[in-house]
Amino acid sequence: MIRQLRRSLSFRLLAIFAALAAAFVYFATIGIRWVYSEDDLRELISGHLSLHVDYVRRDIGSPPSIDRAIAITEKVPVDIRISGAGFNWASDPDFPEMEELTFGASDIFSEDPGALLGELNDVEFAVADRHRFLKINQDEFDIVVSSPRIADVSTGPDLLPTILAIGLVWLFVAYLSVRWLFLPIRSIREGAAKIGRGDLEHRITDYRQDQLGDLANDVNKLANDVRGMLDAKRQLLLGISHELRSPLSRLRLALEFIEDGDKKESLRSEISEMEQIISTLLEAERLNTRHGTLNRTSVMVRELVEQLIHDFFERDSKHIIIDIEDDSMEADVDDVRVVLLLKNLLSNAIRYSNTEDGPVRITASREDDDLVLAVEDHGPGLSSEQKLNIGEPFYRGDSSRTRDTGGTGLGLYLAKLVAEAHGGSLTVDERYTDGARIVARLPTTDQG
Repeated sequence: MIRQLRRSLSFRLLAIFAALAAAFVYFATIGIRWVYSEDDLRELISGHLSLHVDYVRRDIGSPPSIDRAIAITEKVPVDIRISGAGFNWASDPDFPEMEELTFGASDIFSEDPGALLGELNDVEFAVADRHRFLKINQDEFDIVVSSPRIADVSTGPDLLPTILAIGLVWLFVAYLSVRWLFLPIRSIREGAAKIGRGDLEHRITDYRQDQLGDLANDVNKLANDVRGMLDAKRQLLLGISHELRSPLSRLRLALEFIEDGDKKESLRSEISEMEQIISTLLEAERLNTRHGTLNRTSVMVRELVEQLIHDFFERDSKHIIIDIEDDSMEADVDDVRVVLLLKNLLSNAIRYSNTEDGPVRITASREDDDLVLAVEDHGPGLSSEQKLNIGEPFYRGDSSRTRDTGGTGLGLYLAKLVAEAHGGSLTVDERYTDGARIVARLPTTDQG
């Protein structure tokens, strides 16, 4: 959940909004405090407040006059209590007694440079039941002013929770708005994924007329271009294959009229290799794309391997050991392509293996949902450079090898493409040191 939120553009934009709002509130507060901390302004406001306190003192008089106190409460929405020297009067009978209130200094009114306003002399403050009380010393009397009136009890919510609640509501509204703004991204992503998996006929239709809509149109245009290029490439390869096979067929026919046996056999070998290269390149082209379709079927692994050896390696079968983890093992794979993969791996292993040191071994096992096929030999092994370039087309580790010993360099390339077409991989087992061990890992479920 957290990882998805971190990758969400709408969540990031919302977090930026929230951070900017918090920064604005913070720096605005700092600015207000800085402005109020200026001596001139602090003293001006404090002076006016002190003047109002003096007005209250003068209006009530000394000793305090109840009539004047009543006159003040009629003009201003406050209540007043006067106590001291055996005298205790309040404009409202529900006015709290003096002992019920806890008076003290205020953080707002202080000589501290960080306070908003300057200190008010002979004035103390208290808060109770959503009323604010200000106590003024007048000779031997204490005059307490309540704001608002005692009878005016506030039934509404506190200011700070209200502001926070409104802020959260607007934040949620902003989140919904941002989510709506980026909603087409999901359709664009799903459409791009389908196109990437090979569904080149798919087009993104659920989008708006904005920049995200332009992006969806660009993805659709890209799909059209890719489909056109693939079709053109396929037609080119088919044309090349047809044009090359025709003269090769004529060469085979002309070959039959050559009387020199050695030369005839040499040319026949050359023509066969050219035909093999053409067939391999065409098969590689079909596999070297994420858009190639596999014909997956459920096959018995042991039967597939035994049939492969019978069809292609009957002469070398005594030098091949089959090691299947479970004779009843089944796998959902493209059996024709897997046979091609194993045929190339076994051909390489037999070509370079020293039979005196041990046989070629082919193993098959299950790891989770993967079919793991491995072919190991007792040959010279692979150098670091060869391991890095394994599966590269036309790569042969020893440039001095001839066609009789080194092949065309397409076998492992084709095997790698078969493994990748299944959504798997072809790797070298670094732990094997008696020769070379090539491991093909094939997921048995469709990875698209």
